[in-house]
Amino acid sequence: MKVNKPFRPPRKKTPASTRVSAKPTAMPPAKHLQETSMPPAKQPIATFKLQKLLAQKGLGSRREMEELIAAGKVTLNNQVAQLGDRAGTGDVIRIGRRTIRVHVEEELPKVLLYHKPEGEIVSRDDPQGRPSVFDKLPHLRSSKWIAVGRLDFNTSGLLIFTNDGVLANRLMHPRFEMEREYAVRILGELTEEQMKQLTTGITLDDGQAAFTYLAEEGGEGA
Repeated sequence: MKVNKPFRPPRKKTPASTRVSAKPTAMPPAKHLQETSMPPAKQPIATFKLQKLLAQKGLGSRREMEELIAAGKVTLNNQVAQLGDRAGTGDVIRIGRRTIRVHVEEELPKVLLYHKPEGEIVSRDDPQGRPSVFDKLPHLRSSKWIAVGRLDFNTSGLLIFTNDGVLANRLMHPRFEMEREYAVRILGELTEEQMKQLTTGITLDDGQAAFTYLAEEGGEGA
């Protein structure tokens, strides 16, 4: 009996492997890299308009400061200041004999509460030479105290002072509509017509003024 051999596919002849020889190429010498640290970029110095800085120091309103600058009464770093000049940290401003050194860092405004007794005037200049509330306040070097509102010479009560002209303006100017409450003692009684007039408005030298409401709180004496 003839036995067939198992079928095997013919092997494929593979070409002999060729050897590839390559000469090693010389690599360029590695460059020595030195890491250098760059100096940090300088932050620009913040500057502000001269009249704004002076107003913030409590030396007057911006308009008053602009008038002083226009009149040549303000110097900036020993040069007569001009409208439009700006100042920042390190600058020296002079108004007359007063020297103002600029520190632009964020500082909270100084606020002082003072209970005014009777017999003191809320003013720095008094022809009669009466005692002033400003005589009792702490001394400030580069600014001055601003009274937020006034009380009469023969009136006692709480007063607010600040060295920030912008804050004082926001508290006092009518356009900001800051609500104020007054306790008033009067002689006699108000008529209905008078109360209506006080709540609808009275024309004053600086514009229209009116109370939001009137309430009787009792009390005796004047």
